[in-house]
Amino acid sequence: MQTIAHPPLRRCARRTLGPIAVICAPLLVLAGCGGTLVAPEGQAANAFMSQVSNACGKLNIGSQPIDYLMNDDSNDSYFLDEVSKLGTGEIDRDTFRSDIDSFYPAGDNDAALACIFRQLD
Repeated sequence: MQTIAHPPLRRCARRTLGPIAVICAPLLVLAGCGGTLVAPEGQAANAFMSQVSNACGKLNIGSQPIDYLMNDDSNDSYFLDEVSKLGTGEIDRDTFRSDIDSFYPAGDNDAALACIFRQLD
């Protein structure tokens, strides 16, 4: 029986990861990653996010207050992304509600969502 020598795992992974990343990265971007984090930036998005924080900051999304979710210490970019998209019209209210309720299922989000939606009017 002949033994076949295999290259070390690290060397093998290094050789195959490059081509995989080159192929997969553009596909993920084109596919939209099912909710990629690409928050719109600008004056309108920032103004809306400030308005949401001021009016709704004490209300909870999931188990966290909105003020915390919008704080740099939270390390939560998903909520900021969704609020920004809502404020600039990239997503509608139903999509926002569905996204938030799916991502933050703990607790009752209704009061916070109603407050956020009032900021659109």
